[in-house]
Amino acid sequence: MGNNYDISKPKVYLVPIILLVSIWTVLFLPAGTTKFWNAWIFWLGFSLITLLITIYFIRKNPEFLLRRTKVRDQATTKKVPAIFKTYYLGFILPGVDFRLHWSNEPIWLVIVSNIIVFVAYMFIFVVFKENSYASTVIQVENEQHVITTGPYSIVRHPMYLGIVIMSLFLPLALGSYFAIIPMLFIIPTMLFRIKNEEDVLLRELRGYKEYCLKTHYRLIPLIW
Repeated sequence: MGNNYDISKPKVYLVPIILLVSIWTVLFLPAGTTKFWNAWIFWLGFSLITLLITIYFIRKNPEFLLRRTKVRDQATTKKVPAIFKTYYLGFILPGVDFRLHWSNEPIWLVIVSNIIVFVAYMFIFVVFKENSYASTVIQVENEQHVITTGPYSIVRHPMYLGIVIMSLFLPLALGSYFAIIPMLFIIPTMLFRIKNEEDVLLRELRGYKEYCLKTHYRLIPLIW
C-alpha cells in the first residue's frame, strides 16, 4: 500500500455515511412519511452492501476509498448536457408516487426489481475490485494501466453497465412506474460519458487503443 495514503482521514468514513443519509432523504422526504416500505427495502439493502464494500476496501485497498474522496473534474472533459440530468427526477418521483398512490405495482415485481438492483450493485463492486481507478470522474493517473481482465474482458465500461441496470430497475424496486420515464435519461448520459471518457483514455492512457481493438463492445455485449 502506498505511503501517500492515510486511512485515518475522517473523510474516508464520512463519504459512505453522507451518501446513505442523502439517499434516505431523497427517498423519504418526497413521500412525506417513513411508511414508504418500498424505500426501506431498497435503502436497507443498499446500505448493507455499501457498508460491506467500505469495510472490504478499508481492509484490502484503502487507497481506493481515499482516491474517490480526492478526484475532481478535469479540464479535458466535457460536461453532460443539462437535459440528460432529468434522470435525477427518477430518484424523487417514487416518493411522490407513493404519497399520491399513482402506481399499483405488485409486490413480486418490487422484490424481483430489488434483487436485480442489488446484483447490479455487487457487479459494480466486482468492477471496483478489478479496477481501483474506476470512477464516473474521468482522469488518468500516473500509475494507472489498462485493465483487461474480469468484466473488462467482456465490455470496456462494465461500471457504467452496472449503473444503467441499477438505474432502470430502481423505479420498479421503489414501486413506481412513472419514475421510469425520467430515469431513461441515464442511457444517453452514460453514452455521453463513455464517448467522452474514451476520447481521454485513447489520448492519455498507454495501451488503451490496443485494448479497444481486442475488446470490441463498450457497454452491452454483442450490441454496442
